[in-house]
Amino acid sequence: MPEAKPDTTSPPQQRLQNDLLLHVARREPVERTPVWFMRQAGRYLPEYRAIRATADFLTLCKTPVLAAEVTIQPVDIVGVDAAIIFSDILVIPEAMGMELLIEENKDGPRFPKPLRSAADIGSMKDGAADRLQFVYDAIALTKKNLRGRVPLIGFAGAPWTLATYAVEGHGTKDFAVVKEMMYRDPAALHVLLEKFSRAVSAYLCAQIRAGADIVQIFDTWAGALAKKDFLEFSLRYIRDIVQRVKEETGAPVIVFAKGANSSLVEIAGTGCDVVSLDWTVDIGEVNKHLGRRVALQGNLDPAVLYAPPEKIRDEVNIILRAMEGAHHIFNLGHGITPDMPVEHAKAMVQAVKEYKS
Repeated sequence: MPEAKPDTTSPPQQRLQNDLLLHVARREPVERTPVWFMRQAGRYLPEYRAIRATADFLTLCKTPVLAAEVTIQPVDIVGVDAAIIFSDILVIPEAMGMELLIEENKDGPRFPKPLRSAADIGSMKDGAADRLQFVYDAIALTKKNLRGRVPLIGFAGAPWTLATYAVEGHGTKDFAVVKEMMYRDPAALHVLLEKFSRAVSAYLCAQIRAGADIVQIFDTWAGALAKKDFLEFSLRYIRDIVQRVKEETGAPVIVFAKGANSSLVEIAGTGCDVVSLDWTVDIGEVNKHLGRRVALQGNLDPAVLYAPPEKIRDEVNIILRAMEGAHHIFNLGHGITPDMPVEHAKAMVQAVKEYKS
């Protein structure tokens, strides 16, 4: 049965004052490189921590007025060229019936009853997207409060990454349980991945109808797979999502498959508009091969932001020089870390904005 479409009403279109990111995503010329951070709304900001002290993480995600406020904070404080809605990738499996726990001072989110069999997978609820109205409300409120200053990015986790959490029950370094399922009972894993694919497709389309200008698919654990397994158990489902989102909405799509650097050509072939890169590849070299097909996003090592501002500027300039004349969105190669000095984040943004070829 196809994933149900939630009844979200598209808000009135606003003319954006800063639409650099959208122009780059469509491979159109821009006067400078746009810049934003993955995890830009988070613990490195004192203003975020002040709000977070009043509510637990899931309450923050599920309270639109709070989610909208922290979404906009990096635009006001750091000066980024886009906002990304504050949420979590694991709201999808939670909406499909899994109990999600995110506890203070614990090692990340966990599912007390992970999926360990075909029967467990069969019990997952369809129609997850229409149980996530709090996300769409947060998007609509964020768009209203942004007043057209910058684009708003929606996002979701890729099916493989969602499956790793759902099957393992928590974050992992060796992926032993989900890989055992992948080799022992691949048919069951494909059923789960297809369920997530349908849910994510409907969810991203609903985010766009609620007001998101562009969406990003996060495959955080893509690098845990050998190339042949990545193509079978991850990329085929990402491709399905991209195609469904493009067909239904026409909105630009970014794909970030961290660590899947042997499959960048195949990722670009999904039909996405932007391929986001981690910091382990030379973005200039990737641009030589893919720059005619997609825009590129990235890819400063997040650890560079521990350096003094003058060193941050030097490292930013290396990437910008390599990408001169290319369709490029500046970002980190993964998320900003919680202990990062805010002034260093500002220094990176300022370096991008002040760059002269």
